Formats: sequence, C-alpha cells, structure tokens
Amino acid sequence: MSIQELADSLKSVADDVGQISEMASEEKLLVNEFFAALLKLMQPLTPAMPVSISALPVEVGNVLQAHIDQTGQLALVYEDGHFELKDLKEERNRDLMILVVKDVMPKFKNLTSAQKRKIEGRIKFLSAVTKEMQKISGVLSALISGASK
Repeated sequence: MSIQELADSLKSVADDVGQISEMASEEKLLVNEFFAALLKLMQPLTPAMPVSISALPVEVGNVLQAHIDQTGQLALVYEDGHFELKDLKEERNRDLMILVVKDVMPKFKNLTSAQKRKIEGRIKFLSAVTKEMQKISGVLSALISGASK
C-alpha cells in the first residue's frame, strides 16, 4: 500500500467517524422522542406492555417474562427468579430496543381497540340507564306536581 493510498484510506476513516458521530447524535434525539411518545401513549392504556420472549435475542438469557414499564425500561424476569431492568434508551441496548419495539408496536392496536370497545360499552350502558332514569324522573315529577295541586 502506498503512502497516498494509506492517506486516502485514513481520510475515508475520518469521514466515516464524523458521520458516525453525527448519526449517533441524531439517533439519541430520535430515541428520546420515541420514548416520550411511547410513554404518553402507554399512560392511558396500560401500566406495562408485554414483550414476547421469542422476540428477545438468545444473549438475553433464559427469560420467563418481559415487559416495557412506564419508565421505558425493559423488565426481565428470569427462570431462576432474578429480575433485571434494561434501559432501552442506552446506546448499548439499541439493537435490543429495535427488536422489542418491533414486537410491541402491533400490540398497541389491540390495546386501543380494546379501550375503544370498553368506552363504547360504557356509553351504551349509560345511555340506556340514563334514558330510563329520565323517564322515571319525568313520571315522578308529574306525580309530585299533580299531588301538590
């Protein structure tokens, strides 16, 4: 390798390092914005989002249960009974974060649909009960006003 080829190679490495630095800053901002939005979405729907064990990499170990809590951390319960929290915002956990997010995002549709059905059921119940109570109170009001005459 000539000196010029070596210098060109090092210049290319320097360019890559500069781009990596810029992208790492952008990634950090996106991760923070993502978790802020995720936690706002979770708040009215659920205290924790379950994560499928099959979505986790083998390196995580023998996990019995996993979920994202309302702080954005991945809570892992192992088969031997110990418990571990992994901060998915940390750079070292970004690949794990992507796997977890891919597993969790489709589950939000089920949560929002269930919440919508629950509210619809309450509205239907309250509408029927309110309508009947209004009829009864109307009859009662008529009886009371008729009795006082």
